[in-house]
Amino acid sequence: MFNPINALITLALLVGIVLLQIFLSRRESRWPGLVLPSLTFLFSLCVTFGAALYAYIPTEHQSFGDILVPTLLLFLMYNIPTLVLLGIYSACREKYSRKKQLDKMNIQDLDG
Repeated sequence: MFNPINALITLALLVGIVLLQIFLSRRESRWPGLVLPSLTFLFSLCVTFGAALYAYIPTEHQSFGDILVPTLLLFLMYNIPTLVLLGIYSACREKYSRKKQLDKMNIQDLDG
């Protein structure tokens, strides 16, 4: 059943995470912008290994591929937020590196 309050809370949480990622990615140091993608990647590893250990117990009729394919798909699915956050990070850092190059060129123009 659709609950609009839960949908608004989820939307606000997602917007907040994206805004936090933009804020952290625009910092002078590059490391703060990598915190959220690292956390989502570690979360995906925990979920994947947890599922592989407890949910995919092989039986006589299952092959290794029957366990490996769902595990890889689960890992890829849980890394979608990591890829989105890394995309935001790279877009923000590209603007920062372009600004840094322009400043360097301006300094060289003033010296010469």
